[in-house]
Amino acid sequence: MPPRPLKIAICPNAFKGTLTASQAADCIERGFRRALPTATFLKIPFADGGDGTAQAIADATGGRLVSARVLDPIGRPIRARFALTGDQRTAIIEMALASGLALLAPDELNALLATSFGTGQLIRAALGRGARNIVIGIGGSATTDGATGIARALGIRFLDAKGRDLPEGGGSLIHLAHIDTANLDPRIAHTAIRVACDVNNPLYGPRGAAHVYAPQKGASPAQVKILDQSLRRLAHIIKRDLGKSIATLPGAGAAGGAGAGLVAFLSATLQPGAQLVAQTIHLQERLKGCDLIITGEGRLDAQTAHGKAPAAIAQFAKKLRIPALALCGSISQDAARPNFLGFHAIFPALFDQIDMRDLPKIAAASLERSAYHAARLIALNLPRRPR
Repeated sequence: MPPRPLKIAICPNAFKGTLTASQAADCIERGFRRALPTATFLKIPFADGGDGTAQAIADATGGRLVSARVLDPIGRPIRARFALTGDQRTAIIEMALASGLALLAPDELNALLATSFGTGQLIRAALGRGARNIVIGIGGSATTDGATGIARALGIRFLDAKGRDLPEGGGSLIHLAHIDTANLDPRIAHTAIRVACDVNNPLYGPRGAAHVYAPQKGASPAQVKILDQSLRRLAHIIKRDLGKSIATLPGAGAAGGAGAGLVAFLSATLQPGAQLVAQTIHLQERLKGCDLIITGEGRLDAQTAHGKAPAAIAQFAKKLRIPALALCGSISQDAARPNFLGFHAIFPALFDQIDMRDLPKIAAASLERSAYHAARLIALNLPRRPR
């Protein structure tokens, strides 16, 4: 009797700037199918909470992307997308798509005034679609407002000593006197909100949101001091008015204090991004029974070990005792050592120095070719079928 066909899971991250996770999975499948035509393939696009998370989860669950009209970090109307899973119960929101640094030109950066209001509008749109589970990736934000913009979009007011609404942005929070939650959208109480957060910075202080992240959002040294004082004030009023101590919560300083604010205002929980995505798509259950797992990303290097998608896939493979391969665009010297992250083998797709402007044109073919050569090696070790 011929051996059972191999069952191969393909779980790549996006190859940043060139291929989405779903496109990468298609390339890998094509390469493997040429060398192993009898194998069966399970494609599960993966992400770690960063760029492409919404698309990856939509693709992995048979979901779809939904567009909504929101305000960008400086108040301009734009259209931003979020994902709904195939069962329509879970929404995946990327803060960067509504409140992100990439939405602004260098001369538009305004660390004191930038607001996360648009991300709150996406949450409201997701609630309107019936989602009662919301996953938020908070990387890439342009804001340092402690998620007060998100909270405003959902009905919370931030008032000064005279009862007036404070202006948008983190700079005004230095004058915060009271947080009014009376008009918070009642649907929030019946919604589980989980936040993909892979940093452990506190809200304020030398390692806090203002000192570590605000300079890249356009803050001058003087503005960093104002923002740090504002976040200290925010933490104090949150503790007094809401009874929540969030200042030293690991991850509180993520995304300009959005980690702290989402916990304080929306009772969100913070989780490592790859772990959160894996739970959302039921990854471990779907991998059971596979003979091989393939993952990858644009560049495999020392940073991959710190919560990136391929590292998470390698951990699941080890737990399930399934061999794992990594296919990547390129590989650094420190990741080229034997048994890096437990991978049985690592295959780079690029072997020559190339002009980075040409990368989008050759990425798919290069990845498919690398997958084919990896599959050819596997084919050599398969039991010979009886003639």
